[in-house]
Amino acid sequence: MKNYAMLLVLLLLFIYGCAPAEQGNGQTGDYEGTKKLVIDILKTDEGKKAIEDVLADEKTKAKLIMEESVVKETIKGVLTSKEAEQFWKKQFEDPKFAEAFAKSMQKEHEKLIKDLMKDPEYQSLMIDILKNPEMEQQLRDVLKSQQYREQMKSVIMETLESPLFKARMQDLLIKGAQEIQKGGGQEEGDSGQEGGGQDGQGSEGTS
Repeated sequence: MKNYAMLLVLLLLFIYGCAPAEQGNGQTGDYEGTKKLVIDILKTDEGKKAIEDVLADEKTKAKLIMEESVVKETIKGVLTSKEAEQFWKKQFEDPKFAEAFAKSMQKEHEKLIKDLMKDPEYQSLMIDILKNPEMEQQLRDVLKSQQYREQMKSVIMETLESPLFKARMQDLLIKGAQEIQKGGGQEEGDSGQEGGGQDGQGSEGTS
């Protein structure tokens, strides 16, 4: 059963890989049809089991581990090529793609920034940058710009409308009111004690 499963996967991958080449040579291979057939088979329980059996094979595992460095170098070469650079540049020109990519990386970016803020070397570097007169002037210009003010206004409005912020403010107001009430009651008690003490002294004097 295991040998059959492995043979099935290898056969499917061979057909899948040969389909584009046959089409390019002018033969009547239906690439899309073959592709759909392979995908449909791999989605079945038998196809999934076959993949699992192949990946569970010790020889296959050893080969994958040995070729890991080759895979890394290949991926690195592809990603750093001029073609890849042009491809990603074109993709990021699409606002929807750029937005989706930014959202997918948001947590990683936040973690990276937090880690950097804790790094003494990074802190020292940021201080040096902020001490630069040119950088100082640029920051002033940005803070004075209408665009920055509008952006800050939008951020503040969003924060004020946030349910989390509202709940936090409500808790703070309740705690503040409770502390004021406690303080007022304590002052009344102290003033009552002082008044009682003075009355007692006055009555002793008259007697």
